[in-house]
Amino acid sequence: MSSSLPVFSVDELPETGETTLDGPEGKHAATVRRTRTGAALLLSDGRGGLARCEVLDVGRDTLRLSVVHSWRVPAPDVRVRLVQALVKGERGELAVELATEAGVDAVTPWRASRCVARWDDGPRGAKALSRWRNTATQAAKQARRPWTPEVEEPRGTRGVTELVEHTRAALVLHESAETPLASVAIPDEGEIALVVGPEGGVSADELDALTSAGAQPVRLGPEVLRASTAGAVALGALGVLTDRWPRSS
Repeated sequence: MSSSLPVFSVDELPETGETTLDGPEGKHAATVRRTRTGAALLLSDGRGGLARCEVLDVGRDTLRLSVVHSWRVPAPDVRVRLVQALVKGERGELAVELATEAGVDAVTPWRASRCVARWDDGPRGAKALSRWRNTATQAAKQARRPWTPEVEEPRGTRGVTELVEHTRAALVLHESAETPLASVAIPDEGEIALVVGPEGGVSADELDALTSAGAQPVRLGPEVLRASTAGAVALGALGVLTDRWPRSS
């Protein structure tokens, strides 16, 4: 894909002809980025669909576009779901941003027992979830990603163990684990759950529940990482250990 071109999100991707970019994305393109007639850009539906377009006309809050070429990028054979424990303040959004840039395919917020942050089932929890989702959308555009990771509703530990039971592999990042991530056999297809605990760590009961469900505790290295950065570092390692990051011939 033309990685240097700006990316704008659309609900449905036009395949041919002319189209209009309006709404918040059109306003951002026309007034914030000051896109000019004749410029090229990419439209993305966040589900692997991309379209290269040329700007025919710039309105006050809209762009009229000509679709030059459209195509689809397949999802990776190995998908990674980050199970991210809730982190206080902006560090939760930082975790989602970094993981999205590193290629995560889905994010599950985890209400772990030692989380300082608490998402209730009311407006405050919905607002926090909306921030995570918006962060994933914006980070995917910034990284020129054809796939925007889904950020699902938060789960408790029981919900996370049920998720683990239905994945091809599940890895719990834990500072006391003896097995390094680099030595783990990674499946060549299906979904991997990557579990990151809160700043206070994964409790013994939670670790027992996760391992009983089939998860494997692993460590990245000798350093102890923040909850907001551990997921992105692990995703980088998985990019190298699998075919998620294409190798040049």
